[in-house]
Amino acid sequence: MIDRDFNKNPFIVIWELTRACELHCLHCRAEAQYTRHPLELNFEEGKQLIDSIYEMDNPMLVFTGGDPLMRPDVYDIASYAVQKGVRVSMTPSATPNVTKEAIKKAKDVGLARWAFSLDGPTADIHDHFRGTSGSFDLTMNAIEYIHELSLPLQINTVISRYNVDVLDKMADLIETLGCVLWSVFFLVPTGRGKDSDMISPAEHEKVFRWLNDLQGKVSFDIKTTAAQHYRRVVIMDKMRKNKDKQTEIQYKDALHAGKTGQFDGLGRAPRGVNDGNGFVFISHIGDVYPSGLLPLKAGNVRTESLADIYRHSPIFKSLRNPDEYKGKCGVCEFRYVCGGSRSRAYALTGDFLESEPACVYIPKSMRKAKG
Repeated sequence: MIDRDFNKNPFIVIWELTRACELHCLHCRAEAQYTRHPLELNFEEGKQLIDSIYEMDNPMLVFTGGDPLMRPDVYDIASYAVQKGVRVSMTPSATPNVTKEAIKKAKDVGLARWAFSLDGPTADIHDHFRGTSGSFDLTMNAIEYIHELSLPLQINTVISRYNVDVLDKMADLIETLGCVLWSVFFLVPTGRGKDSDMISPAEHEKVFRWLNDLQGKVSFDIKTTAAQHYRRVVIMDKMRKNKDKQTEIQYKDALHAGKTGQFDGLGRAPRGVNDGNGFVFISHIGDVYPSGLLPLKAGNVRTESLADIYRHSPIFKSLRNPDEYKGKCGVCEFRYVCGGSRSRAYALTGDFLESEPACVYIPKSMRKAKG
């Protein structure tokens, strides 16, 4: 993976094509509606956006929603991006829109990967979380179509109070489904998500350790979202297992430089991606945010260039400077590779620079100060 300067260009761009969706998920960030918004970016504006994304060192592009399939021109948009050389994946909702024909059309266009959400090992858990009876069965049918068409499969799971006690069963199911990547999201209480839906800080740490152990036992890769401190858990485990002096010096240098990709085994990004730091989100109407979970508008692509917003917005610049973080995050030795979830800090404290509320780790400097 080639390193890039996150001050200039993102590692990944999420474009919310529409907020229209037929599901009513309990945690929905977008608070999705059943109908499309009349001011969505149109096809021509979408092409201009894709051009600007490509010019930012061609990051990965993910189409999300709502449900991207609620836009009739979704395949035209995808085709334009793919022909330009952009790596595109899509996260549609498991609704009757996901037919074998729809997936084949996406494959023919050249979409790199499809991702489906699966939030429990049983229909009862998944359908409750997704607010729609029958969603589990629709997801399983769609996964069969994916395999029949030989497309790589990604499974997205939101870890919450509803499924934290059945994660072993969830991992077993993921293994049987033949996916290439399990993308694990840790709930942030924004949109329809509630504080009471979150797992506790201690449970975050327990799940991180479980994921780190699981990664060496399964055939699929594991990626986390809104769990920046998972990288700290992985690094600490690697440091415990490699205690020679030279490796310890290399670790310390890498931590300070914010580049631990060669050590942490998380390989997709050379260093930690965070809200506004390697990550940018464009809403259905063109508003630009550090992420979909951090609802602080920094501009709009209809009136400003995406590059200018990403590179020069005061919000984005603060998010990319861990020395501005407050509390224990601001003095933590892992702040350049972790930094905590800025979206969760904002959701629970009202300040995106505050400490990660779901982290139990006490930085070395604070432990020394206590004697």
